Amino acid sequence: MKIAVLSTNPDLYSTRRLVEAIKQKGHEAVVIDHVKCFVMIEGGKPTVIYKGKPLSGIDAVIPRIGTSVNAFGCAVVRQLELMKIFTTVKSQAILRSRDKLRSMQVLAKAGIDIPKTVFAKNPAQVNELIHMVGGPPVIIKLLEGTQGVGVVLAETIKAAKSTIEAFYGLRANFLIQEYVAESKGADIRAFVIGNKVIAAMKRQGAEGDFRSNLHRGGSGCMIELSPEEEHTAIAAAKALGVKIAGVDMLQSERGPLVMEVNSSPGLRGIEEVSGIDIASLIVSYIEDKIVTDESDTVGV
Repeated sequence: MKIAVLSTNPDLYSTRRLVEAIKQKGHEAVVIDHVKCFVMIEGGKPTVIYKGKPLSGIDAVIPRIGTSVNAFGCAVVRQLELMKIFTTVKSQAILRSRDKLRSMQVLAKAGIDIPKTVFAKNPAQVNELIHMVGGPPVIIKLLEGTQGVGVVLAETIKAAKSTIEAFYGLRANFLIQEYVAESKGADIRAFVIGNKVIAAMKRQGAEGDFRSNLHRGGSGCMIELSPEEEHTAIAAAKALGVKIAGVDMLQSERGPLVMEVNSSPGLRGIEEVSGIDIASLIVSYIEDKIVTDESDTVGV
């Protein structure tokens, strides 16, 4: 098979590992910078142009779409879907998971526990909003934030009001969430492929930082999930339609609370902590899905 990795940087750890795994399994690997693609829209003939030529001969695509080019990246993925090329994550699932408000609404509808969350546009309701999520401290998150950027812990009503009013002044869209004190600045990242948790790690924030993201200096260690945590991770990925996902959860007194489902989870942290070859398992998933899809279409 010829498997393409959509990535703007071939030197990134996750991109390199995927290319290595594809080659080790006897397939042809190609890295395509989706930002440099042209989407050719023509009746009955969807085409993606790359380096002056139409893309052809590709059997599967692994999208690694950054948040800064999310809309365009998803347009490229959607075009590849129209070309009947298998993608490990659908364009609609990427868009759904990247929209923090929409993903929370979808998860809540599916009966998956999440931190108490409120979204509003009226700055006159600041006090009411804070108390709706249990009062200070509260977490304030920009809808467009990623890797811990745009996430603020407001420990007092005054601090919360100042932050909220500042965001309103910037016309930024944000969520207000309860602060789960018992998580103690840690969260769980469960890596899901298909309908199975492949590996999980507990991430602890750096000293003095409530954010547990490894990009922000946090540390990780391998963890065995409880049956409830494993079920929650799989259900969350399924609810958002993300087949290969990093599901972030908080351990709370009322059970696991899903914070986010990442549709382009990094491989470095989870591979280093778990010692599991996640990249090869992703390629195996592609192999299984393409064989299954082909067998399902026999006689149709």
